Amino acid sequence: MSKGCAVLNNRLIVMTLFCNLFVGVAYGSGHSASGLVTTAGASGAEPVSASHRDFSCAANGEAADDVMTVQTTLAGVPAILRVPKVIRKPPIVLWHGLGSPAGESELMKALPLDDVPALKVYLGLPLFGARAPSGDAESLARRQGEDYASRIFELVVVGAAKELPAVLKVLREKRCLGPNDEIGLFGFSAGGTAALIALTEPEVHVRAAVTVNAPIGLSAAIDAMERATKRPYTWTESARQLAERSDSIRHAADIASGVPPRALLLFHGADDTVVAPSGAVSLREALQPYYRRSGNDLRLKLVIAPGVSHDWTQPRPLQQLRASVANWFNKYLYPANWS
Repeated sequence: MSKGCAVLNNRLIVMTLFCNLFVGVAYGSGHSASGLVTTAGASGAEPVSASHRDFSCAANGEAADDVMTVQTTLAGVPAILRVPKVIRKPPIVLWHGLGSPAGESELMKALPLDDVPALKVYLGLPLFGARAPSGDAESLARRQGEDYASRIFELVVVGAAKELPAVLKVLREKRCLGPNDEIGLFGFSAGGTAALIALTEPEVHVRAAVTVNAPIGLSAAIDAMERATKRPYTWTESARQLAERSDSIRHAADIASGVPPRALLLFHGADDTVVAPSGAVSLREALQPYYRRSGNDLRLKLVIAPGVSHDWTQPRPLQQLRASVANWFNKYLYPANWS
């Protein structure tokens, strides 16, 4: 955690979890003014791509010389597209968290997934990066102080899930997604909660998904906030209703829908002191009967990783996570017309 986050001003102190949130704001907006970004990935420097205005997946893939990155917006959502030399799988949409990696550029650097032959679409969460409110950390802190459920969780987490159908529509228009293709979906922390919510939406067709250190709903997120701040949250009726709507266990049947059910990897650090691994364990237990009933036990996997904390960007956990995520998508993500 950055020491500079400890005190936002003389009047307002935000504890560890939400200090990380503000670090994410600072890192999530560091893109070039030209609208393009080139980032050194696992294999070094990458060529500049076409501009965001004329980008189309039909013009890339086999014709590309190397991995390319494009900074753009999709249906108004800031995004970085990572385009492999060869595209053989539908796109993977990825959401960052409130703490590191806390922006689309930072997530791409940590998890480039260049060994998965799919377009990677790193989306910025609402209120982050280019969409950070004026006043940045102070404004976000005020929202938290007013009401975390309605002023942060509903707008950032639920809001991200609500934006996804429009993003996918643009990807289809840009010939990045076939009309019958099902996407891959990844989310870390709050982005993982957004992914779980998106899995309950019938208009979002997901073939394979991965969550990392994700709260399983608003109640779990507030538990994390209370542990970090040492202060009780004041529940309102609207917050309770939002907690019910966002509770992944209550929506286990929706998450496990599909024939076969979508492949879901729940990855959680055993040493995560921000979001307890117990939530992922409970979600797996709620989902397991649906997968077992259809004979698809292997399409649901829970990994409680020893030595991994909430921040998985240190070298050892990063290597493990990169391999786990890439293996999952390479195994289970393929176009709908494939066998």
